[in-house]
Amino acid sequence: MKIRIKGNSLRYRLTQSEVAALGMVGFLSERTHFASQALEYAIMTTSEGQLTADFSENRIVLNMPEKMIGELVNTDKVGFSDVSGPVSLLIEKDFTCLDNVEEDQSDNFPNPNINC
Repeated sequence: MKIRIKGNSLRYRLTQSEVAALGMVGFLSERTHFASQALEYAIMTTSEGQLTADFSENRIVLNMPEKMIGELVNTDKVGFSDVSGPVSLLIEKDFTCLDNVEEDQSDNFPNPNINC
């Protein structure tokens, strides 16, 4: 799971196995360890009807409606976006890059533009 934070924008990108795990378990979490503490970023299933996010105790949580998770898992839907207070939210499938990159992309979704 990758996150990108730019200003008041938060974007989560998920690989194929992460989307499947989110669908089965309803929760994903990763940590980035710094010298004195860690930053945790997570996705949690919610019964609410929209994406929301919160930051507390070095933890960013994206709350994602169960219906959206089902669509992400079972359809070709690429992602969802919403606004939570002043923060713009986006969650999407992570596609393979069109450029050659050194990171492991073996679990990324096939890029639909690969044959363009």
